[in-house]
Parts: sequence; C-alpha cells; structure tokens
Amino acid sequence: MSNYSKTTDFAAKDALATGNANKIVKGTEIDDEFDAIQTAVNSKADTNNAALTGTPTAPTATAGTDSTQISTTAFVKDAIDTAVAAAKAALFPVGTIYTQAAVSTNPGTLLGFGTWVAFGTGRVLVGLDAADTAFNTLEETGGSADAIVVSHTHTATSTVTDSGHNHSINLTGFTGAGNTALAAQNIVGNTQTTSTATTGISVSTSVASAGSSGTDANLQPYIVVYMWKRTA
Repeated sequence: MSNYSKTTDFAAKDALATGNANKIVKGTEIDDEFDAIQTAVNSKADTNNAALTGTPTAPTATAGTDSTQISTTAFVKDAIDTAVAAAKAALFPVGTIYTQAAVSTNPGTLLGFGTWVAFGTGRVLVGLDAADTAFNTLEETGGSADAIVVSHTHTATSTVTDSGHNHSINLTGFTGAGNTALAAQNIVGNTQTTSTATTGISVSTSVASAGSSGTDANLQPYIVVYMWKRTA
C-alpha cells in the first residue's frame, strides 16, 4: 500500500518575506498534494469487508490464545504442530508395535517421529496371561519351530482265560486176553475221560514306539510382515 508523503512545505512559505514569489501558494501545489493523498487513500484497505493483497502481516498471538484476535499463519502452524504432536503421542506411545505389509522403511521416517527398532523377528505375538508362567512376562520368549517328541514305548498285556477241559477216549473193542486189565476195570466197551487240565498259557504283548523330530513341524499358520517397536 502507498503512503502519503507531503511534497510542499506550506509552513515554510509563511516565513518568507512579503513579495517573495515563493510565498504564494500555487494551485498546482495544492492539486499535487491532493492527488498524492488520493493515491495513498486508494491503496488502503477498508475497515469493512477489506480485500487485502500482497503479504499482509499481523502480530502473532500467544499459543493457546482463545479470542477474536487475528490468527496469523505462525499461530495456526504452532497450534497444528501442538495438536499433531499430542495425537502422535496418544496413537503411538512408547512401546507401540507397528506393522507394515508392504514398505520396509523405518516408521521413524514414515511417520516423522519417534525411535523405532525391529521387533519380534521370526516370532508371532501372544497376549499376556498372568495365570500361565509361559506367558506372564512382557517380551518373554519361548517355543520352538522344530517338533521334538520324546522317545517312549506302549505296553499291552493279553491274558488267556482257560477254565479247564478234558478229552474222552473211546475204549470200545478193547476185549480179549490182551485187555484183561481193562476188563477188570469194567471199562471195556465204555468211554474213558481224562482228568481236567489247563494250558497255563499267558500272552504279554509289548508295542514299541520311537519318538520323532521334524524341522518346522511346530509352525502354526502365519503371515510375514515388517514389525517395529517404538522405544522413544
């Protein structure tokens, strides 16, 4: 905007001697002054519905000011930076785990804040369980990708049950001089039954089963991602 600068020193004319030609105020001088004033006035913004041009400036308010004071770009930027910093701290506090399935760039570069380190390489995450000693401490590790089954045997016992039995011998036809003893026993032509006996047999069966191991046999279904932990 233009500023008005007076070009004629009217007060100096009063000090001149009477009759000095320069003591006279000329119409052109007055006209030039009013033209300069008009130019300056035309370049000023109105107080109502001002349409500013160029790069106008204003005093910057103190951060946190809540009033009808004009907000400069510096004030707005400070307010935004403060809000963003608070949001980052709330969304990604220290200890946050960040995963990325496409970009390997460190989150400190991607997000523009914080210190991040690679985390959980080759491991899956599991929730803390205070009741289980395997999972009751943060960042506790355990488990193995390789299956190992301890060598062992199974024993099975089979018992033979035999209530006893006998065999019958048909003695029919055992007559004559050669069978005097049998005739004396009055068993000629009859059936002789042997005494009862059991086999006394028992069966014991042992089934052996050796342990086995397998590389990567313990792996659950998984998906691989980049993973970082915020440390600061």
